[in-house]
Amino acid sequence: MAEAILEVTDLVKHFPVRVGVLVKRTVGHVKAVDGVSFALRQGETLGVVGESGCGKSTLAQVLMRLEPPTSGSVRFNGEDVFAKRGAALRRLRRDIQIVLQDPYTSLNPRMTVGDIVGEPFEIHRDVAPKGDRRRRVQDLLDVVGLNPEHINRYPHQFSGGQRQRIGIARALALRPKVIICDEPVSALDVSIQAQVMNLLGELQTEFGLSYVFIAHDLSVVRHLSDRVAVMYLGKIVEIGTDEQIYEHPSHPYTQALLSAVPVPDPQLRGQRDIIRLTGDVPSPIDPPSGCRFRTRCWKAQDVCAEQEPPLAVSVGEHPSACHFAEERSVVP
Repeated sequence: MAEAILEVTDLVKHFPVRVGVLVKRTVGHVKAVDGVSFALRQGETLGVVGESGCGKSTLAQVLMRLEPPTSGSVRFNGEDVFAKRGAALRRLRRDIQIVLQDPYTSLNPRMTVGDIVGEPFEIHRDVAPKGDRRRRVQDLLDVVGLNPEHINRYPHQFSGGQRQRIGIARALALRPKVIICDEPVSALDVSIQAQVMNLLGELQTEFGLSYVFIAHDLSVVRHLSDRVAVMYLGKIVEIGTDEQIYEHPSHPYTQALLSAVPVPDPQLRGQRDIIRLTGDVPSPIDPPSGCRFRTRCWKAQDVCAEQEPPLAVSVGEHPSACHFAEERSVVP
């Protein structure tokens, strides 16, 4: 088993809620990420799935140091990420890069593709000599399946899938070890999604990359991930291998998500129970006591409101944060 390259321990990110015009006062906190822990191994893809608003993108921003954490720790190759400052932080950014969700807003429309992909070389000038940067940019465009001769074009001259390839080329420029993929295909057509997913898989094999792959589409995550973490309201409620999560889910929330995935075979449709959750997702400002999923869970009992279930192995072979976890096949 490969050694962990990224270790996240009890990571918390709360955003203060302030009211007032002249005098601001804090009346609460949005608990976007509230005690997340996981380890990412070298060459592995960890998929992170969950509903919109569960804290996935905030997790990505904190891992990238784009947002400061409220508490917790992130260690890269054993070194504390949040302790880095100045030149040490710049060196760290070479090893951890991000691919953003929207290819239409993540690229500067005033810059050519060559300037966008080559910008990391301007910041980290020791990576590539100035006279060699144009060739390096063209090589990167070729690696992600774009015509190197289009280096002087602007983002509006490319399709959505091509723009996302430009974002991937920019992330690859400094030869990182970890790439945070924040829903990189959610804004693309289904056919283009498959192309970008295949590209990410090929790049992982070629460069030995580790991915934290964030998405809300369970089928997309399964295509690329070695392990999957399921998030709900700022917490990981279940984590395991691809097979454990998709074939033997034990948390009610995971079971509900998987039961809603369309079945491609018409003959198998209607042969499984679809779990329909009632109610809305609670507010992250005031989440429920105990288990946060209990207000929508059909298994909820008094203990669920009194005690928060730990993310531990209680049934099967992978951790699940439920007092009444039980394996359930959702595939007919």
